[in-house]
Amino acid sequence: MTDQHTLSSRDLRAGYGGTTIVDGVDLTLPVGRISVIVGANACGKSTLLKTLSRLIPATSGQVLLDGERIDRLPTKQLARTLGLLPQQPIAPEGIAVADLVGRGRHPHQKLFRSWTAEDDRAVADALETTGVSELADRAVDELSGGQRQRVWIAMALAQETDVLLLDEPTTFLDLAHQVEVLDLLTDLNRSRGTTIAMVLHDINLAARYADHLFAMRAGRLVATGAPRDVVTADLVREVFGLESDVIPDPVSGSPLILPRGRHHTTAVREPADHSGARA
Repeated sequence: MTDQHTLSSRDLRAGYGGTTIVDGVDLTLPVGRISVIVGANACGKSTLLKTLSRLIPATSGQVLLDGERIDRLPTKQLARTLGLLPQQPIAPEGIAVADLVGRGRHPHQKLFRSWTAEDDRAVADALETTGVSELADRAVDELSGGQRQRVWIAMALAQETDVLLLDEPTTFLDLAHQVEVLDLLTDLNRSRGTTIAMVLHDINLAARYADHLFAMRAGRLVATGAPRDVVTADLVREVFGLESDVIPDPVSGSPLILPRGRHHTTAVREPADHSGARA
């Protein structure tokens, strides 16, 4: 099991070019649980995650790791506790899977410390956990999208951090690979106790896999809590501008959102006449 570390923010603001994207966010990631940040496009989800990881600086407010401001922590010290998998990471051309995963060990390297058996173990464990051991000698750019995503997750696992942040880890994956990746992260959380926070677009998958949801709208948090407590038709309307029904997921029991489009209703309708006949 991992150590217990708390990542939180206080009145956090962040953005780009003088434009505020994240506006006064207070949150604390539940320790040893899976949290998911949801919201409409451009609401600030990814910016929030990047600011929590120190990838971009806060314009005001604070991000705290165990009560210490992360902007004051040495880079390697932070990287031994907090890992980030960004959207669409780019691998060096031609790099082998094992070499890329090995880069996750960088925070554990010291000035005169060579590669050790502990590093070998961490890389081997990460490859096995993500099911890519057989790809160790393959070039990353030869792999499928689902395989590449598992390799990037393996690199994050090799870093052996107690807190892991992932920005859209299921982007560009088909449904089967989305579920595979989310199952993998759930296994990691349950076996190691890793605190995981991720951004997901699919609120139904978010509700199924999250222990805790953070719902955002226009840079602010509008709801936090267990999916069963916060996912309602009113929340979906407020966050996504979408009319919907919310029912229990028959598989997981979590909230399942059924969108109400203009062309679908439970009312009985006459079938459309496509015969081409004219009155």
